[in-house]
Amino acid sequence: MKAAPDEREIPPKQGNSVHSRRRRSTVLIGALLAILGFALAVQLRSNAATDSLSTAREDDLVRILDDQNSRLERLQAQIADLQAAKVKLSDSGSNTAAARAEAQKQADALAILTGTVPAHGPGIRVTISDPQHALRSEDLLDVVEELRGAGAEVIQFGPVRIGTNSAFTQAGSDVVLDGTTVTSPYTVLAIGAAKTMDTALNIPTGVVSTVEAAGGSATITRLNQVSITAVRSNPVPKFATPTSK
Repeated sequence: MKAAPDEREIPPKQGNSVHSRRRRSTVLIGALLAILGFALAVQLRSNAATDSLSTAREDDLVRILDDQNSRLERLQAQIADLQAAKVKLSDSGSNTAAARAEAQKQADALAILTGTVPAHGPGIRVTISDPQHALRSEDLLDVVEELRGAGAEVIQFGPVRIGTNSAFTQAGSDVVLDGTTVTSPYTVLAIGAAKTMDTALNIPTGVVSTVEAAGGSATITRLNQVSITAVRSNPVPKFATPTSK
């Protein structure tokens, strides 16, 4: 039976092309939402660890407030960028060049966030000595959490690249990070806003205070260029798959 004139069939080749573009757009939108979710999760995790500041001095409170405002502005800018990219991709299904450029940009961002590629940029180097071996795994986790909360985009702790599933565990007197034993002095590299990260580590009852209370010392050096060469491999999900809209 012939199709009616107003029921013209789409040639198989053209139909496949349209379907392919829609799938790419769906994948890209999913990637954008994943990045947004990651940023929000990191922020919420940091906020959960906030200590009471009731005894802080006025100068320290002003400094902490500035730090929080900087975090808020940074997250709002990231959300705005991601939402703009999502709208752009949704409205330009036929603009393959723009889609490819955006795909490459997001792929690069994901590679850095997941730790699968080296990275460089401005940041800080933190050297922590613990001569009495008094620092525990949770103390070292606080270092990473504080840096994340201050906007660190990439962190290397000793020889280990920090990822979203990194974990510090206590094994007797040793601290193990993602299966690797780390020992004092600990060297931590972080890429991000150096001043903000420096301030975050020095807040009252924060990282520097904890280290000094344990009989150690923490030296923070602001650097114009930090090179992080450690990478990590991420497991392939066994059960979860992206959900298409």
